[in-house]
Amino acid sequence: MKLVVGLTGGIGSGKSAVADEFARLGAAVVDTDAIARELTAPGGAAIPEVRRLFGAEFLDPSGAMDRGKVRDRVFGDSGSRKKLEALLHPLIREESRRRIAAAAGPYVVHVVPLLVESRDYRERVDRVLVVDCPEQTQVERVIRHRGLTEDEVRAIMRTQATRAERLAAADDVVDNSGSLDALRKRVAELHRRYLELAAGKRT
Repeated sequence: MKLVVGLTGGIGSGKSAVADEFARLGAAVVDTDAIARELTAPGGAAIPEVRRLFGAEFLDPSGAMDRGKVRDRVFGDSGSRKKLEALLHPLIREESRRRIAAAAGPYVVHVVPLLVESRDYRERVDRVLVVDCPEQTQVERVIRHRGLTEDEVRAIMRTQATRAERLAAADDVVDNSGSLDALRKRVAELHRRYLELAAGKRT
């Protein structure tokens, strides 16, 4: 049995930076956001159903799901959000299981942005690793990197678990409010710990 670490955090917390560092150290990374992008890319497995549920206007000229249009639709309409989740979540979970089973690293970092919000999250991972930073830092990062307004970012944050809820669910925490060097040092500490736990799981 592989050790599976569920990596999560709010929007703009820095999950990708942490996952990239684990990958650099040799961990296998299975990222649900990356899988979702593949499923909704031109020719992706979810595209026919996206067209049926939302209409051709929610696809861009390349045939991919228009993420901006869909985001605007689902954040303003809980019914649409539930339809999208009912379509994508089973596909993402199945592909995640396949990739975790095939992973060659000493342990798996499973990046799941809404891990804490998922009812069965504890059954899917051995440990929960939360990437944490102040909420205002999250907002500023998303505005800077994605070009959203503060109102748009905070609307997304309201659909996610609170910072306190994520921290309460955490086995381990990476504080990503400081420097990149500090982040790398913390990830290296956790990497050593996970190697030990993975070795124990194999024996």
